[in-house]
Amino acid sequence: MADIIAAISTGKQPCAIGILRLSGEGCAETAGAVFHCKNGKPLSDAPDRKLILGTLYDVRGREIDQALAVYSRAPHSYTGEDTVELQCHGSPAVLTAGLEALYRAGARPAQPGEFTKRAFLNGQMDLTGAEAVIDLIEAQTADMAANAAAQVGGALDRRLRPIYEGLTDICSHYHAVLDYPDEEIPDFRLSDFEDQLRADRAQLECLRATCDRGRILKQGVRIALVGKPNAGKSSLLNALVGFDRAIVTDVPGTTRDTVEETARFGRVLARITDTAGIRETEDRIEAMGVERSRAAAEQADLAIFVCDAAIPLDEEDRQAMAAAKDAKNSIAVLNKTDLEQRVFRVQLPFEPIFAVSATRGDGLDQLCGWIEKSFGADLPCDGSILTNTRQGEAVGRAGDAIGRALAAMQAGITPDAVLTELEAALEALGELTGRTVREDITNRIFERFCVGK
Repeated sequence: MADIIAAISTGKQPCAIGILRLSGEGCAETAGAVFHCKNGKPLSDAPDRKLILGTLYDVRGREIDQALAVYSRAPHSYTGEDTVELQCHGSPAVLTAGLEALYRAGARPAQPGEFTKRAFLNGQMDLTGAEAVIDLIEAQTADMAANAAAQVGGALDRRLRPIYEGLTDICSHYHAVLDYPDEEIPDFRLSDFEDQLRADRAQLECLRATCDRGRILKQGVRIALVGKPNAGKSSLLNALVGFDRAIVTDVPGTTRDTVEETARFGRVLARITDTAGIRETEDRIEAMGVERSRAAAEQADLAIFVCDAAIPLDEEDRQAMAAAKDAKNSIAVLNKTDLEQRVFRVQLPFEPIFAVSATRGDGLDQLCGWIEKSFGADLPCDGSILTNTRQGEAVGRAGDAIGRALAAMQAGITPDAVLTELEAALEALGELTGRTVREDITNRIFERFCVGK
């Protein structure tokens, strides 16, 4: 990659420190055309990975900032190539002027994710680490950041590499015996590898099982508030998110569409959906909202049935309870406990049940604590959680292929058929880490990135 790329690496919003990043052979000379070291020496002669004070100039040769430069020589850099970072004040005007000067000096604009893509192509990280970079940038919780940082450091690759290498050894042993029958190579017996393959498959199944937790870690717990009209769902949403997100009136049917907002419960990120009250209605628009409510409940990780505890249960409550039960998990909230209670825990088929007053805040601490404990407990966040569909699909294909290989072994099918399945598992694992990934998949992954990363 002979061309030199450059970009603003810290975004274009005003900030205390801004960074201009370059990568490619000769980038120190390019940067040196617009950054003059205070010691009078060329930037290309600067010590490796040491901060150098100097002056940044624009395309007209005007001094625009006092800045610092760091020159990292290949292969000891993020991209594996020569890189330079110019650290200046984070004024968008300064950064833009400095970037234009770098373009004039011979650099070209970097594409989204091109720095990380070069790191991947130069062997500085595998594909799981490259994907984790954008997860780290977009992390909304400390747990997500910790899991992504571990994956950037190669945690997934370290877990998968023994499986990949073990399968490679099996396949190469078989082909060696087949291709060189006269050589003194130990006999190939499939039964010798059965225990290894069972262990590999179990590890892949455990890894695939983390996908749902990974989605929750990355995107948040999907929570749907379900109940009949005027049960207090909008008031509960406002209380949970801490501001008036939804309109609250005493008119039943005020909410006619789903309203979503994000909240945090300790370590847990949640996406809470306030739904239209579930009831039979002749109003076409309200009926559409009710259908969306049912769909939101069905897709939720947690449905909270909200009951107006001051009014006896009726048919609309029973319809809402049935909708809440369609979710993966469901609990109940007895709302309006500041009024005379007409509904009691024993009448509701849920566990647990929380008594709250959304308007006064009573009982909300217990509800929030339960959500945090239920969805945030025992997450290792050590890079062992899969957080995107592509990874989960590849791990699943690898595990399924090994499973088919084991079934073929037990059925007494010839070794070549078993090896075909093991090679399919190798291909799937190669796609996961980037050993055999197609160019179109690589391009699609890096399209998610922002410029400068």
